[in-house]
Amino acid sequence: MNFKHTPANIVIFGGGGDLSWRKLVPAFYNLFINGYLPDQFTIFSIDFQNLTEAAYKKHILQGINLFSRSGKAKAADWKNFSKHLRFIQGDFTSDALYLQLIQTLDSNDKAFNTRATRLFYYSVAPRFIETISTNISKHNIANNRKQDRIIVEKPFGTDLASAQQLNKLLRSHFYEDQIYRIDHYLGKEVVQNILAFRFANYIFEPLWSNKFIDQIQISVAESVSVGTRGGYYDKSGALRDMVQNHLLQLLSLVTMDCPKNYDAEEIRKAKVKVLKKVRRFNAISVAQNVVKAQYVAGEIDGKPQAAYRDEPDVAKNSQTETYVALKLFIDNNRWKGVPFYLRTGKCMAKKSSEIIIQFKDGPHKIFKDDIEPNRLVISIQPEREISLLFEGKIPGLEMKLRPLEMDFTYQGSFEEETPEAYETLLLDALEGDATLFIRGDQVETAWSIVMPILDEWAKGKNSMKKYKAGSWGPKAAEGLFTQSAYKWLSLPENKKPTVIIKSTK
Repeated sequence: MNFKHTPANIVIFGGGGDLSWRKLVPAFYNLFINGYLPDQFTIFSIDFQNLTEAAYKKHILQGINLFSRSGKAKAADWKNFSKHLRFIQGDFTSDALYLQLIQTLDSNDKAFNTRATRLFYYSVAPRFIETISTNISKHNIANNRKQDRIIVEKPFGTDLASAQQLNKLLRSHFYEDQIYRIDHYLGKEVVQNILAFRFANYIFEPLWSNKFIDQIQISVAESVSVGTRGGYYDKSGALRDMVQNHLLQLLSLVTMDCPKNYDAEEIRKAKVKVLKKVRRFNAISVAQNVVKAQYVAGEIDGKPQAAYRDEPDVAKNSQTETYVALKLFIDNNRWKGVPFYLRTGKCMAKKSSEIIIQFKDGPHKIFKDDIEPNRLVISIQPEREISLLFEGKIPGLEMKLRPLEMDFTYQGSFEEETPEAYETLLLDALEGDATLFIRGDQVETAWSIVMPILDEWAKGKNSMKKYKAGSWGPKAAEGLFTQSAYKWLSLPENKKPTVIIKSTK
């Protein structure tokens, strides 16, 4: 399929950096070889490094060969793609860079014989956002509201005040509908499928309320340590790094009301609306419903793992959490009384992102067997599947039941390749579709949910728990469940027999 778009000038500030090398340019390359980019486009990578264009292209080719989902680049594909790459050495704080950029973009527009879409990607440290935005605005480089877009990477501030300040800064230079705040989690196929699953299948949506749902758990576990990111992570922690953005994004998708239509603003409005109904924490609920912890030495996949405080660039007396678990409630008619359990951590037993919806017990108690509650499990990674746990009769002369799983898997159901999250998001940005990007008020609402927790922690409240690297976290996290039958749920390592659902052709 060949997509024809308006010609595009794509500018990556920090184009010589790791994100551009591993994710951004490989994503653009895959969009190119699959026919999703316009015939006329140029990618300008701006960086302080003094590289020749040939050296830059060689470096980018290495990144594509290592990280592209399509594998090592074919010679002809690389030759055609590399014609669209340019490298500009420059200082983000210098007027000279922006004067050169104006001239370059205007020249390209003349060559394209039209005013091209301009996409400015901030692949830079947060301290450069103000300088770059001010200069783009001052020199009128992004002055076409309909065609010019700014993509900003997280973190969107470090607390509510800094997030508000960042939003104020960006809005002082650009219109809100030009600002694309990117969270790559929203580009993942299974995350996108939550909307389709809920609102395109009437069998599930009527059950999606406190009348039928007992509890919901959202877990994002990482098996990796902080590695070389200790300097950044020690100033951030799991609550800021994961809960404020990824987990609350997932929460909003799972709990939002159906938008009026499939429109970016209507969808984002529905997400903000439900986040505003999340019950705010106070000193008492932080103490009772939030657990923070750090990993200590252990083993992951049979290999020794050092304790967090022994990682490079981490303070020896660090009070930064590498794990956080919390229980919260949403005070609206749909979800009143349903507990939501969120957890995330580094150095856990395996990499796994799951949303588990547990349904209430049925009214019929005719079977003597212990009945497992029906559960719907949305596995984002690594499995990429949606499973329904239900009871079924074991073959034989007696009425004996056993939990079964009915699975939908991407691998088993689709022949189409799954694009990387950045491919989806970059293409949407080029097309001006902000559905999967975060609006400014959503950022601030998410921060308002976690700020009471951060404020209590800053007072020295909530003692730091410990958990062994390679485990599922601290035992204290089980204390969030006040009902004796509740526990952290997960698909078993060795699955029971399953019924496979495949797409109809």
